[in-house]
Amino acid sequence: MFFERPEGGETSVLVHIDLDSEREQEDPIEFEELVRSSGADPVCFIKGSRKTPDARTFVGQGKLEEIAAAVKEYEAALVLFNHALSPSQERNLEKALKCRVLDRTGLILDIFAQRARTYEGKLQVELAQLQHTVTRLKRGWTHLDRQKGGVNLRGAGETQLELDQRMIRQRIKNINKSLEKVRAQREQGRRSRKRAEVPIVSLVGYTNAGKSSLFNRMTSAEIYAADQLFATLDATLRRIDVPSFGEAILVDTVGFISHLPHKLVEAFRATLEETSQADLLLHVVDVANEDHDYYIEQVHEVLTEIGADEIPTVQVLNKIDLLDGFVPRIDRDDQGQPQRVWMSARTGEGADLLLQAISEMLGHDIVNQHLTLAPDQGRLRAKLYARGAVTAERVDEQGQVVLGIKMPRADFERLLQEDDRR
Repeated sequence: MFFERPEGGETSVLVHIDLDSEREQEDPIEFEELVRSSGADPVCFIKGSRKTPDARTFVGQGKLEEIAAAVKEYEAALVLFNHALSPSQERNLEKALKCRVLDRTGLILDIFAQRARTYEGKLQVELAQLQHTVTRLKRGWTHLDRQKGGVNLRGAGETQLELDQRMIRQRIKNINKSLEKVRAQREQGRRSRKRAEVPIVSLVGYTNAGKSSLFNRMTSAEIYAADQLFATLDATLRRIDVPSFGEAILVDTVGFISHLPHKLVEAFRATLEETSQADLLLHVVDVANEDHDYYIEQVHEVLTEIGADEIPTVQVLNKIDLLDGFVPRIDRDDQGQPQRVWMSARTGEGADLLLQAISEMLGHDIVNQHLTLAPDQGRLRAKLYARGAVTAERVDEQGQVVLGIKMPRADFERLLQEDDRR
């Protein structure tokens, strides 16, 4: 319904106002990256400052005239604000500027509409678009303001605006029902993986930090990865083999961004649940970006909002190939646990260290011992070999097989119970 969006290429004027009333200002550089990621063509960036936003048009009269002059000079089709605009401010601006106006949330929604690929992703984007649009419907149907009702028509006296709002509310209800089914399917999949004792490792991080490139490096997958914001929207899961541990599920998720609109967090709850249910988070950081400390804080805020801030986490300081004098390494805490891994997903430097860190973090409860098997326990021996858990084998003086094993305790105990039942 609302999902289709133009692929971009629209000539755009950008507007960023520093407000004294805002404690945390939006980043104009990031905003320009968002605009380019949307496919729009920015031709002019107008900046200014105010104590507080103007209630009617967000900017003052002088700045409004400056924006209007730029729209006319560059024949711009779109004006993009690096702020959240109220519905009335958007309408007043469009009336004054005589072109389409989008705020920061609307811009992000346009990008999401272009990038969603799966059925679930498209549903989530449409839900967020509808929730954003329902308060922005214009009264552009005055010639139909009051009409009689009829079979399969609007109710008596229902305006076109009210009809549109009712249709949108019904569509939102239908999408939520569909997403509930998706969440139920995801939950069933998680329960199956939990029964199989397969841990979940989820990639999180600021958008464009290199999560998809790292995912492709670790899984030999070919999911879309590009140097642009929100290249990935849909959660992708793959099995990986972790040395000295066994199998795990690696999840690539949507990137975070500063001041991520709440309606987007809510709409993408089904996808973000893969993160909140993970056993280990790999927080991917573009260490070559000078603002990476700020981005780390923004990611922590979103993780707290979705209830994932208590999950064990390893920072992956990515893109060291763009820095001079940095080599792959693992930084550890006072207890010797991995805290950070320095690596490059593009070149593969440090990928082995990351797998080592994952193995150590997941292997808190690892069985590493010798196991003596009786002659009739050949099936257990075969299963241990099939899982890659055998590190050594010898035969003792009594002719019994002695195996050196290393594997997760839960897997080990389950194999022993199966062997006892046999």
